Amino acid sequence: MELVLIFIFIVFPFTVVYADTQVDALGAFKKTLYDPTDALHSWNTGLFNPCTWFHTTCDGSNSLTRIDLGNSELAGPLVSQLGTLGTLQYLELYNNKLNGPIPAELGNLTNLVSLDLYDNSLTGPIPEELTKLKSLKFLRLNNNNLSGSISKTLADYLGSVNVVDLSGNSDLCGEFIDKPCP
Repeated sequence: MELVLIFIFIVFPFTVVYADTQVDALGAFKKTLYDPTDALHSWNTGLFNPCTWFHTTCDGSNSLTRIDLGNSELAGPLVSQLGTLGTLQYLELYNNKLNGPIPAELGNLTNLVSLDLYDNSLTGPIPEELTKLKSLKFLRLNNNNLSGSISKTLADYLGSVNVVDLSGNSDLCGEFIDKPCP
């Protein structure tokens, strides 16, 4: 019995802290968004487990692996706190009205397989930090308002990603997209 209690007190606090990190990140994102269709109505930051929320998926250990909010009519910026969701594999926020820059902190999502931010109003450059996403297979940033030069480092990395779509960003330039920079 004592061994079980010791195990619970040692393991459980780490689970609580990890879940709190996930709740904090998702709560920070929700606070910045205009949600006219109430897609985030189940995102109650008072609940311990975001795995019970709509538009999220978790693995067997309650670690967040997917956020799927495509076609949800959400408006507002992405937040840097999303970069703390280290177990995330799929971030699907396509066809919304998201604006502002892509946070460099998304480069911390080293388990990310798919980053779908297409058909939004995102601005600014593609962060070099995305080159840290060694598991990434799909990067769809098409039809935004991204701008700036795609560096050789970023271009080399993008060449290793299975599917990359940067079309519809008229202010991007660089060899990778065959558009010279001014």
